[in-house]
Amino acid sequence: MNVIIKRLFKFLLVIISVSLITFLMVDRLPGDMTYQIAGPGATAEEIRELQQELGLDRNVMHRYLSWLSRVSQGDLGISAVTGENVADAIISRLPVTLELLLISQMMALALAIPCGIISAYKAHSRIDRVIGSIAFGFMSIPIFILAIVFIYLFALKLEWLPATGYIPLSDGFWGNIQSLLLPSLSIALVEWVSLTRVLRSDMIATLKEDFILLVRAKGISDYRILLNHALKPSSFTLITILGIQIGHLISGAVIVETIFSLPGLGRLLVEAIYGRDVLMIQGCILFVTCAYVTINFMVDFLYSIFDPRIRVGQRI
Repeated sequence: MNVIIKRLFKFLLVIISVSLITFLMVDRLPGDMTYQIAGPGATAEEIRELQQELGLDRNVMHRYLSWLSRVSQGDLGISAVTGENVADAIISRLPVTLELLLISQMMALALAIPCGIISAYKAHSRIDRVIGSIAFGFMSIPIFILAIVFIYLFALKLEWLPATGYIPLSDGFWGNIQSLLLPSLSIALVEWVSLTRVLRSDMIATLKEDFILLVRAKGISDYRILLNHALKPSSFTLITILGIQIGHLISGAVIVETIFSLPGLGRLLVEAIYGRDVLMIQGCILFVTCAYVTINFMVDFLYSIFDPRIRVGQRI
């Protein structure tokens, strides 16, 4: 029980710290969103009335505490810029981002696991160096460059896939996959590199363990040794990296959703920043922070599934 209380305290501390920093940063942005809401023909009196109505005439800490009080009651507020309910806006765009992240992570793992296993099995060989060179090349390319290259090659030149837009799953499975294939691939080709390097390093160490030598002495094939005996104990760091990568994936989604015009959470956040929509920005950041902390909390429990000897309570 004490472990759970400590974990919840850390959870709340992270949420409050991130939300406060975000609120202060948005407040320091140049410009005033009341001018955007009121329009170019608004008078000074109308601007002052709108500032009073939105509470912008109060100091930033007063506004933050007022927002935090409403959030504690489950109310993320109404966007002053678009008039949308912040919670409804996040929920409506969340499926697009989740699908994008899920497909990109599956692609990254589909590349990382076989490449990591082969590199570990053939460590310091020519094929290991080739895989390492390819991985280093992709690690050096920003996500937005890959996205632009894919649009030019597969959408404009070959005309195999759409350049922008999103087709919901309800409108057709293949159309949905086509609309997300290039965005997901843009993220996956950057994310698989760190997963491959971590798996390779851990598997090289695992293959030197005594129990692997014992299994080899029994005449078991290398294929079964790699998949059935070496992969599982080599996956602990990989699981940790998957949890940590959530933040990186979300940052990649912000860029990719903007380039490919996907109506996801990342694009919603970008539009809110451009419009100085404080409540929408805070709502998106709060949701992302909660998701990130929760996923990392779940990673601790996954350790006990992969290795029952590890007690979750000792790791938290």
